[in-house]
Amino acid sequence: MNKTLTVFTPTYNRAFCLDQLYESLIRQPSREFIWLIIDDGSTDHTTDLVNSWIDEGKIEIRYFYQTNQGMHGAHNTAYELIDTELNVCIDSDDLMAEGAVEKILSFWSEKGSDRVSGIAGLDLDLKGNVIGSKLPENISRSTLFDLYHRHGVTGDKKLVYRTDLTKKYPYPLFHGERYVGLAYKYYKLDEDYELLLLNEPLCVVEYLEDGSSMNMFRQYYRNPKGFSFYRKELMKLPFVDLKFKFRQAIHYVSSSMLEKNTRFLFETPTPLLTVLAIPPGLVLYAHILTKQRTASSP
Repeated sequence: MNKTLTVFTPTYNRAFCLDQLYESLIRQPSREFIWLIIDDGSTDHTTDLVNSWIDEGKIEIRYFYQTNQGMHGAHNTAYELIDTELNVCIDSDDLMAEGAVEKILSFWSEKGSDRVSGIAGLDLDLKGNVIGSKLPENISRSTLFDLYHRHGVTGDKKLVYRTDLTKKYPYPLFHGERYVGLAYKYYKLDEDYELLLLNEPLCVVEYLEDGSSMNMFRQYYRNPKGFSFYRKELMKLPFVDLKFKFRQAIHYVSSSMLEKNTRFLFETPTPLLTVLAIPPGLVLYAHILTKQRTASSP
């Protein structure tokens, strides 16, 4: 029988914690999923570890090794390789929540259709608490953007997407950089589709010190082209208000300063807002430089 769900995991030198995710996957009552591991250039013993699990044969595992491209590059590769109807990303330092595979498949079998982009579910912390807030109970579907900016949802949520849609809008790769905001793709899908809301835990989250979410200032400093691209795309979204666009313009100015892009006013999708954003953008730019110098000092 063809499987419906791929759980994919980008990983980079995470052999020390990847076994926790593996254990959570083999505990799933349903085996109707594929685990796709995208090894983004690891130099530890990840390959040997994964091969030992493949030999065990407890779950179906596919393993792909590539030169380091960053999280978004690993996502690009995953979406190219996935051939199931649905996919969900579980990071290398996270766990699949108990019974999550069964919950996803059952919910999609009952409510899924080509009129929605997928499912939004809950993340838990290691103590079993919901990250941020639960999803609204009075609606059955919403765009991801509206969840946060209209319905007041807070905290990371676990997103299960239709694979045919995630193959759209690939993340650009910039030479020497390793980061583009993943929400670029999700907000592009928001233009045409809503997500079904499942108020059930799908993932248990641990934020490690070397994770991207714990190092955002460093990411910002090291990947200005990726951040500039991301902010420009957010300013183009047809469903956002001027206040939101202005915040993106501030970040766009700051990133443009970091990449020394003197043509940023010609390249912005909102020229007037970007001009107005120059003073606060310069303040943010100085703040990022200060943070980076502080982090680099002995």
